[in-house]
Amino acid sequence: MLIVNIKMSKLNSFSKFFTFFVGTVIIVLFWVTSASGQVQLTENSKLAINGIGPIRLGMTVDEASRAAGVKLVFVMNGPDAYSCSYFKPQGELKDIAFMVAKGRIARIDIRDKRITTIRGARIGDTLDRIISLYPGQIQIIKAPLTARPEGNPKNLTFVPKDDADKNYRIIFEKVNNRVYRFRSGKLPEIEYIEGCL
Repeated sequence: MLIVNIKMSKLNSFSKFFTFFVGTVIIVLFWVTSASGQVQLTENSKLAINGIGPIRLGMTVDEASRAAGVKLVFVMNGPDAYSCSYFKPQGELKDIAFMVAKGRIARIDIRDKRITTIRGARIGDTLDRIISLYPGQIQIIKAPLTARPEGNPKNLTFVPKDDADKNYRIIFEKVNNRVYRFRSGKLPEIEYIEGCL
């Protein structure tokens, strides 16, 4: 009887150790998988009022590059590089541009037809579609002719109702009843008609 109890005790100890070991392995595998499977910036990333995919307004270029899993490279700057410059993702996402003001991302410009907003707005959408996606929150503003292509240019500006988002906008630039580019960002940079110029 004593021998059976000793064997059962060893079996229980082994069982507890084995359970602990397997549990630890599962936790480590889960951690490694989730760390390596972080969201990256892709053509499926959605534009929000305060960022796109894993990139948020207010990040530095290095922070955004790490979060996106793709390096953001310098493209151009305005008269003062510190006040305003542009970066783009290295690789195939060439029609997304990040305006950087005072070292932080302030605005995201989209010319990529694959990118949509969280609500599904995209390049090629009509004025009616944009208004239907953002009911009661679109202001229509006539754009200066000098800054836009021909054909009755207008900006459709999404103005959020939430106080926490009051300094952010999404602006859809429209010509001939179709969106041809759009951007999100914070005030005042979101309203710079010619970007950094």
